[in-house]
Amino acid sequence: MRRVVALCMCIVLAPVAAWAQAEQHQHSGMAPKDYGTVDFETSCSPATKAKFNEAVALLHSFWFQESRDAFNEVLKADANCAMSHWGIALTYWGNPFAGQRSPQAIANGKAATDKGLATGMPTPRERAYLEAVGILVSSNDVTTQRQRVLDYEKAMGRLSVANKNDVEARIWWALAVAQAASPTDKTYARNLQSAEMLEPLAKKMPKHPGVAHYLIHAYDVPALAARALPSARSYAGIAPAVPHALHMPSHTFTRVGFWKDSVTSNEKSAEIAEKTNGLGEAMHARDYMTYAFLQMGMDSQAKTNQEHVMRLVASGTTGGNQSAAGAGPTNTFALAAIPARYAMERQQWAEAAALEPRPAPNTPYTEAITHFARAIGAARAGRPADAAKDVEKLAALRDREIEMKDEYWAGQVNIQRLGADAWVMFAQGRKDAALKQMRETADMEDLTDKAAVTPGPLAPARELLGYMLLEGHQPKEALVEFEAVMKKEPNRFLAIWGAGKAAEAASQNGKAKTYFKQLVEMCQDAGTERPELQYARRHAG
Repeated sequence: MRRVVALCMCIVLAPVAAWAQAEQHQHSGMAPKDYGTVDFETSCSPATKAKFNEAVALLHSFWFQESRDAFNEVLKADANCAMSHWGIALTYWGNPFAGQRSPQAIANGKAATDKGLATGMPTPRERAYLEAVGILVSSNDVTTQRQRVLDYEKAMGRLSVANKNDVEARIWWALAVAQAASPTDKTYARNLQSAEMLEPLAKKMPKHPGVAHYLIHAYDVPALAARALPSARSYAGIAPAVPHALHMPSHTFTRVGFWKDSVTSNEKSAEIAEKTNGLGEAMHARDYMTYAFLQMGMDSQAKTNQEHVMRLVASGTTGGNQSAAGAGPTNTFALAAIPARYAMERQQWAEAAALEPRPAPNTPYTEAITHFARAIGAARAGRPADAAKDVEKLAALRDREIEMKDEYWAGQVNIQRLGADAWVMFAQGRKDAALKQMRETADMEDLTDKAAVTPGPLAPARELLGYMLLEGHQPKEALVEFEAVMKKEPNRFLAIWGAGKAAEAASQNGKAKTYFKQLVEMCQDAGTERPELQYARRHAG
Protein backbone atom coordinates (compact mmCIF):
# COMPACT_ATOMS: atom_id res chain seq x y z
CA MET A 1 0.00 0.00 0.00
CA ARG A 2 2.86 2.36 0.86
CA ARG A 3 4.47 1.66 -2.49
CA VAL A 4 1.20 2.52 -4.24
CA VAL A 5 0.88 5.81 -2.34
CA ALA A 6 4.49 6.71 -3.06
CA LEU A 7 3.99 5.93 -6.75
CA CYS A 8 0.88 8.10 -6.83
CA MET A 9 2.69 10.95 -5.13
CA CYS A 10 5.49 10.75 -7.68
CA ILE A 11 2.97 10.91 -10.49
CA VAL A 12 1.27 13.94 -8.91
CA LEU A 13 4.48 15.78 -8.09
CA ALA A 14 6.36 15.00 -11.30
CA PRO A 15 4.71 17.75 -13.38
CA VAL A 16 5.24 20.25 -10.54
CA ALA A 17 8.90 19.33 -10.25
CA ALA A 18 9.33 19.48 -14.00
CA TRP A 19 7.67 22.92 -14.11
CA ALA A 20 9.87 24.18 -11.25
CA GLN A 21 12.97 22.86 -12.99
CA ALA A 22 11.94 24.52 -16.25
CA GLU A 23 11.18 27.78 -14.44
CA GLN A 24 14.56 27.69 -12.72
CA HIS A 25 16.28 27.02 -16.03
CA GLN A 26 14.33 29.79 -17.72
CA HIS A 27 15.56 32.36 -15.21
CA SER A 28 19.01 30.93 -14.60
CA GLY A 29 20.52 33.50 -16.92
CA MET A 30 18.92 36.47 -15.19
CA ALA A 31 20.63 38.69 -12.64
CA PRO A 32 19.84 37.86 -8.97
CA LYS A 33 16.73 39.48 -7.60
CA ASP A 34 18.68 41.66 -5.14
CA TYR A 35 20.31 43.42 -8.07
CA GLY A 36 17.32 43.56 -10.43
CA THR A 37 16.48 41.70 -13.62
CA VAL A 38 18.79 42.00 -16.62
CA ASP A 39 19.05 39.86 -19.76
CA PHE A 40 22.02 40.87 -21.91
CA GLU A 41 22.72 38.66 -24.94
CA THR A 42 26.37 37.93 -25.73
CA SER A 43 28.41 35.39 -27.66
CA CYS A 44 30.14 34.35 -24.45
CA SER A 45 29.85 30.84 -23.03
CA PRO A 46 26.23 30.06 -22.02
CA ALA A 47 27.58 28.91 -18.67
CA THR A 48 28.60 32.50 -17.86
CA LYS A 49 25.25 34.10 -18.70
CA ALA A 50 23.98 34.44 -15.13
CA LYS A 51 27.24 35.95 -13.85
CA PHE A 52 27.47 38.29 -16.85
CA ASN A 53 23.92 39.54 -16.24
CA GLU A 54 24.76 40.04 -12.58
CA ALA A 55 27.78 42.14 -13.59
CA VAL A 56 25.63 44.25 -15.93
CA ALA A 57 22.95 44.70 -13.27
CA LEU A 58 25.60 45.97 -10.85
CA LEU A 59 26.95 48.26 -13.57
CA HIS A 60 23.48 49.71 -14.14
CA SER A 61 23.40 50.61 -10.43
CA PHE A 62 26.89 52.15 -10.46
CA TRP A 63 28.39 49.55 -8.10
CA PHE A 64 31.58 49.68 -10.08
CA GLN A 65 34.12 47.64 -8.12
CA GLU A 66 31.64 44.84 -7.52
CA SER A 67 30.65 44.90 -11.19
CA ARG A 68 34.30 44.73 -12.25
CA ASP A 69 34.85 41.77 -9.96
CA ALA A 70 31.88 39.98 -11.52
CA PHE A 71 33.10 40.65 -15.07
CA ASN A 72 36.51 39.26 -14.08
CA GLU A 73 34.80 36.14 -12.77
CA VAL A 74 33.20 35.71 -16.18
CA LEU A 75 36.63 35.95 -17.77
CA LYS A 76 37.97 33.25 -15.49
CA ALA A 77 35.25 30.94 -16.82
CA ASP A 78 35.48 32.16 -20.43
CA ALA A 79 38.70 33.95 -21.34
CA ASN A 80 37.26 34.72 -24.79
CA CYS A 81 34.31 36.75 -23.49
CA ALA A 82 35.17 40.07 -25.13
CA MET A 83 32.10 41.81 -23.73
CA SER A 84 33.43 41.44 -20.19
CA HIS A 85 36.12 43.92 -21.17
CA TRP A 86 33.39 46.29 -22.37
CA GLY A 87 31.84 46.15 -18.90
CA ILE A 88 35.21 46.57 -17.19
CA ALA A 89 35.93 49.66 -19.31
CA LEU A 90 32.66 51.23 -18.18
CA THR A 91 33.47 50.52 -14.53
CA TYR A 92 36.60 52.61 -14.95
CA TRP A 93 34.66 55.41 -16.65
CA GLY A 94 32.47 55.38 -13.55
CA ASN A 95 29.50 57.60 -12.82
CA PRO A 96 28.64 59.24 -16.15
CA PHE A 97 27.33 62.30 -14.30
CA ALA A 98 30.57 62.88 -12.40
CA GLY A 99 33.19 65.42 -13.40
CA GLN A 100 36.37 65.09 -15.38
CA ARG A 101 38.13 61.73 -15.46
CA SER A 102 41.62 61.16 -14.15
CA PRO A 103 44.37 60.04 -16.53
CA GLN A 104 44.55 56.73 -14.67
CA ALA A 105 40.84 56.03 -15.11
CA ILE A 106 41.14 56.78 -18.82
CA ALA A 107 44.22 54.56 -19.15
CA ASN A 108 42.49 51.67 -17.39
CA GLY A 109 39.39 52.04 -19.54
CA LYS A 110 41.38 52.19 -22.76
CA ALA A 111 43.36 49.10 -21.80
CA ALA A 112 40.09 47.25 -21.23
CA THR A 113 38.54 48.24 -24.57
CA ASP A 114 41.74 47.44 -26.46
CA LYS A 115 41.86 44.03 -24.82
CA GLY A 116 38.19 43.41 -25.60
CA LEU A 117 38.69 44.15 -29.28
CA ALA A 118 41.62 41.70 -29.34
CA THR A 119 39.85 38.96 -27.36
CA GLY A 120 38.02 36.01 -28.90
CA MET A 121 35.71 36.66 -31.81
CA PRO A 122 33.29 39.45 -30.82
CA THR A 123 30.29 39.82 -33.12
CA PRO A 124 29.82 43.06 -35.09
CA ARG A 125 27.29 44.17 -32.47
CA GLU A 126 29.73 43.46 -29.65
CA ARG A 127 32.53 45.28 -31.47
CA ALA A 128 30.21 48.27 -31.75
CA TYR A 129 29.73 48.27 -27.96
CA LEU A 130 33.48 48.13 -27.39
CA GLU A 131 34.25 50.78 -29.98
CA ALA A 132 31.63 53.12 -28.50
CA VAL A 133 33.17 52.95 -25.03
CA GLY A 134 36.56 53.29 -26.69
CA ILE A 135 35.49 56.80 -27.74
CA LEU A 136 35.01 57.82 -24.09
CA VAL A 137 38.47 56.60 -23.09
CA SER A 138 40.33 57.54 -26.27
CA SER A 139 42.07 60.52 -24.65
CA ASN A 140 42.92 61.85 -21.21
CA ASP A 141 42.80 65.44 -22.47
CA VAL A 142 40.11 67.00 -20.28
CA THR A 143 39.47 69.66 -22.90
CA THR A 144 38.02 67.01 -25.23
CA GLN A 145 35.90 65.16 -22.69
CA ARG A 146 32.68 66.95 -23.60
CA GLN A 147 33.15 66.15 -27.28
CA ARG A 148 33.93 62.52 -26.47
CA VAL A 149 30.70 62.28 -24.47
CA LEU A 150 28.77 63.67 -27.44
CA ASP A 151 30.50 61.29 -29.85
CA TYR A 152 29.74 58.36 -27.55
CA GLU A 153 26.07 59.35 -27.52
CA LYS A 154 26.00 59.25 -31.32
CA ALA A 155 27.78 55.89 -31.41
CA MET A 156 25.30 54.35 -29.00
CA GLY A 157 22.47 55.74 -31.10
CA ARG A 158 23.86 54.07 -34.22
CA LEU A 159 24.33 50.80 -32.32
CA SER A 160 20.76 50.83 -31.03
CA VAL A 161 19.24 51.68 -34.41
CA ALA A 162 21.24 48.91 -36.07
CA ASN A 163 20.14 46.38 -33.43
CA LYS A 164 16.47 47.17 -32.88
CA ASN A 165 15.84 44.00 -30.85
CA ASP A 166 18.64 44.82 -28.41
CA VAL A 167 16.80 46.39 -25.47
CA GLU A 168 20.04 46.81 -23.53
CA ALA A 169 21.47 48.92 -26.36
CA ARG A 170 18.47 51.23 -26.13
CA ILE A 171 18.87 51.56 -22.36
CA TRP A 172 22.57 52.36 -22.65
CA TRP A 173 21.79 54.84 -25.41
CA ALA A 174 19.22 56.54 -23.18
CA LEU A 175 21.86 56.86 -20.46
CA ALA A 176 24.30 58.32 -22.99
CA VAL A 177 21.70 60.90 -24.01
CA ALA A 178 21.10 61.89 -20.37
CA GLN A 179 24.86 62.02 -19.77
CA ALA A 180 25.22 64.47 -22.66
CA ALA A 181 22.53 66.83 -21.35
CA SER A 182 23.81 70.34 -20.68
CA PRO A 183 23.07 71.95 -17.29
CA THR A 184 22.44 75.23 -19.11
CA ASP A 185 19.79 73.84 -21.49
CA LYS A 186 16.51 74.93 -19.95
CA THR A 187 14.48 73.21 -22.70
CA TYR A 188 15.70 69.92 -21.19
CA ALA A 189 15.76 68.46 -24.70
CA ARG A 190 18.13 65.59 -23.92
CA ASN A 191 16.52 64.87 -20.55
CA LEU A 192 13.16 64.48 -22.23
CA GLN A 193 14.61 62.45 -25.10
CA SER A 194 16.19 60.02 -22.64
CA ALA A 195 12.98 59.74 -20.64
CA GLU A 196 10.91 59.17 -23.77
CA MET A 197 13.10 56.18 -24.59
CA LEU A 198 12.93 54.76 -21.07
CA GLU A 199 9.29 55.28 -20.07
CA PRO A 200 7.87 52.50 -22.32
CA LEU A 201 10.56 50.14 -21.04
CA ALA A 202 9.62 50.93 -17.44
CA LYS A 203 6.20 49.42 -18.11
CA LYS A 204 7.57 46.38 -19.90
CA MET A 205 10.55 45.82 -17.58
CA PRO A 206 9.53 47.00 -14.09
CA LYS A 207 12.41 45.12 -12.44
CA HIS A 208 15.22 46.43 -14.62
CA PRO A 209 17.65 48.48 -12.47
CA GLY A 210 18.96 50.64 -15.29
CA VAL A 211 15.55 51.77 -16.50
CA ALA A 212 14.46 53.01 -13.06
CA HIS A 213 17.88 54.49 -12.31
CA TYR A 214 18.24 56.42 -15.52
CA LEU A 215 14.71 57.79 -15.42
CA ILE A 216 15.58 59.39 -12.09
CA HIS A 217 18.64 60.96 -13.70
CA ALA A 218 16.72 62.06 -16.79
CA TYR A 219 14.18 63.88 -14.63
CA ASP A 220 16.72 65.22 -12.11
CA VAL A 221 15.94 68.89 -12.74
CA PRO A 222 13.42 71.06 -10.87
CA ALA A 223 10.92 71.33 -13.72
CA LEU A 224 10.74 67.56 -14.31
CA ALA A 225 11.50 66.01 -10.92
CA ALA A 226 7.95 65.02 -9.97
CA ARG A 227 7.80 62.77 -13.04
CA ALA A 228 10.52 60.61 -11.48
CA LEU A 229 8.51 59.75 -8.36
CA PRO A 230 7.28 56.35 -9.64
CA SER A 231 10.88 55.32 -10.40
CA ALA A 232 12.09 56.76 -7.11
CA ARG A 233 9.47 54.74 -5.26
CA SER A 234 10.44 51.51 -7.04
CA TYR A 235 14.20 51.57 -7.55
CA ALA A 236 15.25 50.62 -4.02
CA GLY A 237 12.97 47.59 -4.19
CA ILE A 238 14.44 46.55 -7.54
CA ALA A 239 18.03 46.41 -6.24
CA PRO A 240 17.82 46.37 -2.42
CA ALA A 241 21.37 45.04 -2.00
CA VAL A 242 23.01 47.96 -3.83
CA PRO A 243 23.90 51.18 -1.94
CA HIS A 244 23.48 53.48 -4.94
CA ALA A 245 20.06 52.02 -5.73
CA LEU A 246 18.99 52.80 -2.17
CA HIS A 247 20.40 56.33 -2.36
CA MET A 248 19.29 57.33 -5.84
CA PRO A 249 15.59 57.88 -5.00
CA SER A 250 16.69 60.70 -2.70
CA HIS A 251 17.69 62.73 -5.76
CA THR A 252 14.00 62.95 -6.57
CA PHE A 253 12.89 63.28 -2.95
CA THR A 254 15.29 66.21 -2.55
CA ARG A 255 13.97 67.91 -5.68
CA VAL A 256 10.37 67.75 -4.45
CA GLY A 257 11.15 68.39 -0.77
CA PHE A 258 10.24 64.98 0.66
CA TRP A 259 12.79 65.12 3.47
CA LYS A 260 11.72 62.12 5.52
CA ASP A 261 11.83 59.91 2.45
CA SER A 262 15.29 61.22 1.66
CA VAL A 263 16.58 60.41 5.14
CA THR A 264 15.16 56.88 5.04
CA SER A 265 16.64 56.27 1.61
CA ASN A 266 20.10 57.48 2.57
CA GLU A 267 20.23 55.79 5.96
CA LYS A 268 19.81 52.42 4.26
CA SER A 269 22.29 53.30 1.52
CA ALA A 270 24.98 54.48 3.94
CA GLU A 271 24.55 51.42 6.15
CA ILE A 272 25.16 48.95 3.31
CA ALA A 273 27.90 51.08 1.75
CA GLU A 274 29.86 51.18 4.98
CA LYS A 275 29.51 47.43 5.46
CA THR A 276 30.94 46.86 1.98
CA ASN A 277 33.78 49.43 2.24
CA GLY A 278 32.05 51.79 -0.16
CA LEU A 279 32.85 54.92 1.81
CA GLY A 280 32.53 57.19 -1.20
CA GLU A 281 28.92 56.08 -1.62
CA ALA A 282 28.37 56.30 2.14
CA MET A 283 29.62 59.86 2.35
CA HIS A 284 27.55 60.88 -0.67
CA ALA A 285 24.46 59.45 1.03
CA ARG A 286 25.31 61.19 4.28
CA ASP A 287 25.66 64.55 2.52
CA TYR A 288 22.12 64.16 1.20
CA MET A 289 21.00 62.97 4.63
CA THR A 290 22.54 65.98 6.35
CA TYR A 291 20.80 68.31 3.92
CA ALA A 292 17.43 66.64 4.60
CA PHE A 293 17.85 66.73 8.39
CA LEU A 294 18.65 70.43 8.29
CA GLN A 295 15.57 71.24 6.20
CA MET A 296 13.45 69.61 8.91
CA GLY A 297 15.19 71.54 11.69
CA MET A 298 16.65 68.29 13.05
CA ASP A 299 19.96 69.85 13.98
CA SER A 300 21.05 67.28 16.55
CA GLN A 301 20.57 64.47 14.02
CA ALA A 302 22.53 66.45 11.43
CA LYS A 303 25.31 66.97 13.97
CA THR A 304 25.40 63.25 14.80
CA ASN A 305 25.62 62.48 11.10
CA GLN A 306 28.49 64.95 10.67
CA GLU A 307 30.37 63.39 13.57
CA HIS A 308 29.85 59.96 12.04
CA VAL A 309 31.41 61.16 8.78
CA MET A 310 34.42 62.55 10.62
CA ARG A 311 34.91 59.15 12.29
CA LEU A 312 34.75 57.47 8.87
CA VAL A 313 37.42 59.80 7.58
CA ALA A 314 39.61 59.24 10.61
CA SER A 315 39.42 55.45 10.58
CA GLY A 316 38.07 54.21 7.28
CA THR A 317 39.50 53.14 3.97
CA THR A 318 37.76 52.49 0.70
CA GLY A 319 37.78 49.18 -1.05
CA GLY A 320 40.67 50.53 -3.11
CA ASN A 321 42.80 51.15 -0.01
CA GLN A 322 42.61 54.90 -0.37
CA SER A 323 41.86 57.20 2.52
CA ALA A 324 38.25 58.28 2.71
CA ALA A 325 39.34 61.88 2.44
CA GLY A 326 41.23 61.34 -0.77
CA ALA A 327 39.41 58.57 -2.61
CA GLY A 328 37.66 60.81 -5.10
CA PRO A 329 35.53 63.89 -5.73
CA THR A 330 32.46 62.38 -4.05
CA ASN A 331 34.39 61.96 -0.82
CA THR A 332 36.09 65.34 -0.88
CA PHE A 333 32.83 67.05 -1.81
CA ALA A 334 30.91 65.50 1.08
CA LEU A 335 33.76 66.12 3.48
CA ALA A 336 33.68 69.84 2.67
CA ALA A 337 29.93 70.22 2.19
CA ILE A 338 28.59 68.56 5.34
CA PRO A 339 30.19 70.92 7.92
CA ALA A 340 29.55 73.91 5.65
CA ARG A 341 25.87 73.00 5.39
CA TYR A 342 25.64 72.46 9.14
CA ALA A 343 26.86 76.00 9.81
CA MET A 344 25.11 77.84 6.99
CA GLU A 345 21.67 76.24 7.20
CA ARG A 346 21.60 77.16 10.91
CA GLN A 347 22.78 80.72 10.10
CA GLN A 348 25.72 80.32 12.44
CA TRP A 349 27.95 82.79 10.67
CA ALA A 350 30.90 82.81 13.05
CA GLU A 351 30.95 79.01 12.87
CA ALA A 352 30.94 79.15 9.07
CA ALA A 353 33.76 81.70 9.04
CA ALA A 354 35.89 79.41 11.23
CA LEU A 355 35.71 76.34 8.97
CA GLU A 356 39.09 74.89 8.04
CA PRO A 357 39.73 74.53 4.27
CA ARG A 358 41.05 71.21 2.96
CA PRO A 359 43.29 71.44 -0.11
CA ALA A 360 41.92 69.51 -3.11
CA PRO A 361 44.26 70.12 -6.06
CA ASN A 362 42.43 67.73 -8.39
CA THR A 363 38.96 69.09 -7.59
CA PRO A 364 39.21 72.83 -6.93
CA TYR A 365 35.41 73.09 -6.74
CA THR A 366 35.37 70.98 -3.58
CA GLU A 367 37.93 73.25 -1.95
CA ALA A 368 35.80 76.23 -2.98
CA ILE A 369 32.91 75.00 -0.81
CA THR A 370 34.71 75.89 2.41
CA HIS A 371 36.01 79.24 1.19
CA PHE A 372 32.49 80.19 0.07
CA ALA A 373 31.06 79.29 3.49
CA ARG A 374 33.88 81.17 5.24
CA ALA A 375 33.38 84.29 3.11
CA ILE A 376 29.60 84.38 3.56
CA GLY A 377 30.00 83.64 7.27
CA ALA A 378 32.52 86.41 7.89
CA ALA A 379 30.59 88.96 5.83
CA ARG A 380 27.27 88.21 7.48
CA ALA A 381 28.96 88.27 10.88
CA GLY A 382 30.00 91.86 10.10
CA ARG A 383 33.67 91.10 9.36
CA PRO A 384 34.05 91.88 5.63
CA ALA A 385 37.83 92.30 5.90
CA ASP A 386 38.12 88.69 7.04
CA ALA A 387 35.98 87.55 4.12
CA ALA A 388 38.11 89.27 1.48
CA LYS A 389 40.86 86.63 1.53
CA ASP A 390 38.37 83.84 0.90
CA VAL A 391 36.82 85.77 -1.99
CA GLU A 392 40.31 86.06 -3.49
CA LYS A 393 40.81 82.33 -3.02
CA LEU A 394 37.54 81.64 -4.81
CA ALA A 395 38.82 83.67 -7.76
CA ALA A 396 42.01 81.58 -7.80
CA LEU A 397 40.05 78.34 -7.64
CA ARG A 398 37.80 79.52 -10.45
CA ASP A 399 40.89 80.25 -12.54
CA ARG A 400 42.22 76.77 -11.77
CA GLU A 401 38.96 75.25 -13.02
CA ILE A 402 39.28 77.33 -16.19
CA GLU A 403 42.82 76.00 -16.67
CA MET A 404 41.44 72.49 -16.31
CA LYS A 405 38.82 73.29 -18.99
CA ASP A 406 36.08 72.34 -16.53
CA GLU A 407 33.48 74.80 -17.75
CA TYR A 408 30.65 73.72 -15.46
CA TRP A 409 32.55 73.93 -12.19
CA ALA A 410 34.39 77.07 -13.24
CA GLY A 411 30.97 78.66 -13.59
CA GLN A 412 29.73 77.34 -10.25
CA VAL A 413 32.79 78.60 -8.38
CA ASN A 414 32.41 81.97 -10.09
CA ILE A 415 28.80 82.16 -8.89
CA GLN A 416 30.05 81.51 -5.36
CA ARG A 417 32.74 84.19 -5.76
CA LEU A 418 30.28 86.80 -6.99
CA GLY A 419 27.75 86.01 -4.27
CA ALA A 420 30.34 86.14 -1.51
CA ASP A 421 31.78 89.38 -2.90
CA ALA A 422 28.30 90.89 -2.97
CA TRP A 423 27.88 90.16 0.72
CA VAL A 424 31.28 91.69 1.45
CA MET A 425 30.14 94.87 -0.32
CA PHE A 426 26.85 94.81 1.61
CA ALA A 427 28.72 94.48 4.93
CA GLN A 428 30.94 97.42 3.89
CA GLY A 429 27.87 99.59 3.40
CA ARG A 430 27.91 99.56 -0.43
CA LYS A 431 24.37 98.23 -0.47
CA ASP A 432 23.19 99.34 -3.91
CA ALA A 433 26.24 97.83 -5.62
CA ALA A 434 25.85 94.68 -3.50
CA LEU A 435 22.20 94.23 -4.44
CA LYS A 436 22.94 94.77 -8.11
CA GLN A 437 25.68 92.15 -8.09
CA MET A 438 23.66 89.70 -6.00
CA ARG A 439 20.74 89.97 -8.39
CA GLU A 440 23.00 89.37 -11.38
CA THR A 441 24.50 86.37 -9.57
CA ALA A 442 21.05 84.91 -8.91
CA ASP A 443 20.12 85.33 -12.56
CA MET A 444 23.36 83.61 -13.53
CA GLU A 445 22.66 80.65 -11.24
CA ASP A 446 19.15 80.31 -12.66
CA LEU A 447 20.69 79.63 -16.08
CA THR A 448 22.40 76.48 -14.87
CA ASP A 449 21.63 73.56 -12.57
CA LYS A 450 23.19 71.57 -9.77
CA ALA A 451 25.48 68.60 -10.35
CA ALA A 452 24.48 65.08 -9.34
CA VAL A 453 27.23 65.08 -6.72
CA THR A 454 25.24 67.49 -4.50
CA PRO A 455 21.66 67.75 -3.18
CA GLY A 456 21.79 71.47 -3.82
CA PRO A 457 23.91 74.61 -3.47
CA LEU A 458 25.12 75.54 -0.01
CA ALA A 459 23.00 78.65 -0.28
CA PRO A 460 20.94 79.40 -3.40
CA ALA A 461 21.98 82.74 -4.82
CA ARG A 462 18.39 83.93 -5.04
CA GLU A 463 17.86 83.03 -1.39
CA LEU A 464 20.95 85.06 -0.49
CA LEU A 465 19.44 87.92 -2.50
CA GLY A 466 16.23 87.59 -0.50
CA TYR A 467 18.07 87.92 2.80
CA MET A 468 20.07 90.86 1.49
CA LEU A 469 16.84 92.62 0.54
CA LEU A 470 15.30 91.74 3.90
CA GLU A 471 18.29 93.16 5.78
CA GLY A 472 18.14 96.17 3.47
CA HIS A 473 14.55 96.86 4.59
CA GLN A 474 12.93 95.88 1.30
CA PRO A 475 10.60 93.11 2.51
CA LYS A 476 8.19 93.09 -0.45
CA GLU A 477 11.05 92.60 -2.87
CA ALA A 478 12.58 89.97 -0.56
CA LEU A 479 9.31 88.04 -0.48
CA VAL A 480 9.31 87.77 -4.28
CA GLU A 481 12.79 86.25 -4.21
CA PHE A 482 12.02 83.76 -1.44
CA GLU A 483 8.88 82.60 -3.22
CA ALA A 484 10.91 82.11 -6.41
CA VAL A 485 13.34 79.90 -4.49
CA MET A 486 10.48 77.80 -3.13
CA LYS A 487 9.21 77.10 -6.64
CA LYS A 488 12.59 75.76 -7.68
CA GLU A 489 13.50 74.09 -4.39
CA PRO A 490 10.33 73.17 -2.50
CA ASN A 491 10.37 72.98 1.29
CA ARG A 492 13.73 74.68 1.85
CA PHE A 493 13.75 75.75 5.50
CA LEU A 494 15.53 79.09 5.03
CA ALA A 495 13.43 80.04 2.00
CA ILE A 496 10.18 79.41 3.92
CA TRP A 497 11.52 81.18 7.00
CA GLY A 498 12.68 84.13 4.91
CA ALA A 499 9.31 84.32 3.17
CA GLY A 500 7.52 84.35 6.52
CA LYS A 501 9.69 87.11 7.91
CA ALA A 502 9.46 89.13 4.69
CA ALA A 503 5.67 88.83 4.62
CA GLU A 504 5.51 89.82 8.29
CA ALA A 505 7.72 92.88 7.68
CA ALA A 506 5.53 93.83 4.69
CA SER A 507 2.42 93.66 6.91
CA GLN A 508 1.11 90.63 5.01
CA ASN A 509 0.26 88.86 8.24
CA GLY A 510 -1.98 86.18 6.74
CA LYS A 511 0.74 85.09 4.33
CA ALA A 512 3.34 85.22 7.12
CA LYS A 513 1.25 82.85 9.27
CA THR A 514 0.81 80.52 6.31
CA TYR A 515 4.56 80.24 5.85
CA PHE A 516 5.24 79.86 9.56
CA LYS A 517 2.63 77.11 9.71
CA GLN A 518 4.25 75.37 6.74
CA LEU A 519 7.59 75.48 8.55
CA VAL A 520 6.11 74.08 11.75
CA GLU A 521 4.38 71.23 9.94
CA MET A 522 7.55 70.36 8.01
CA CYS A 523 9.59 70.32 11.22
CA GLN A 524 7.32 68.25 13.44
CA ASP A 525 10.18 66.03 14.56
CA ALA A 526 12.59 68.90 15.29
CA GLY A 527 13.81 69.78 18.75
CA THR A 528 14.24 73.22 20.24
CA GLU A 529 17.66 74.06 18.81
CA ARG A 530 16.54 76.29 15.95
CA PRO A 531 15.39 79.77 17.16
CA GLU A 532 13.69 80.43 13.80
CA LEU A 533 11.47 77.40 14.33
CA GLN A 534 10.61 78.46 17.86
CA TYR A 535 9.51 81.82 16.51
CA ALA A 536 7.45 80.15 13.79
CA ARG A 537 5.72 77.96 16.36
CA ARG A 538 4.68 81.04 18.32
CA HIS A 539 3.43 82.93 15.27
CA ALA A 540 1.87 80.22 13.13
CA GLY A 541 -1.59 81.11 14.40
